[in-house]
Amino acid sequence: MLPRIHGFDSGLFNEFRRLEQEMDQLFGAGFWPNTMRSIAKDNYPPINVGVTPEQVDLYLFAAGVNPEELDISINDNRLSIKGERHVERDDERNYFRKERYDGAFHKVVTLPDDVDADKVEAHYDNGVLHIVIQRRESSKPRQITVQ
Repeated sequence: MLPRIHGFDSGLFNEFRRLEQEMDQLFGAGFWPNTMRSIAKDNYPPINVGVTPEQVDLYLFAAGVNPEELDISINDNRLSIKGERHVERDDERNYFRKERYDGAFHKVVTLPDDVDADKVEAHYDNGVLHIVIQRRESSKPRQITVQ
């Protein structure tokens, strides 16, 4: 139950923040579906993975991340991406809503068995990390002609 609060002072916003945190705990990823709130912190940053016969394309949506601080590695067909996002905050401001993820993250993606760990390219542009991993030549489909 909310205590009786008079006026619009910082206490009111602190109570809203406390209530919001309790609702987030109660409903898991967030109360508001189909919004950024519905993405749990464990799922940051969002990632898309697509495959073609020639390559694996991975898109990691991480605006505000310094690409030079990303740690990207492949081991046993698992792609590991570690990084951190820093969001500047004004310590004198009382926030009653904060939706931007702040902190360290670690994503691990299992890759197909036929990827070539020696043929990997990574590009960061406009907050999107695009990683292209080529497949081995021996695993690519080839056309056989009948003579």
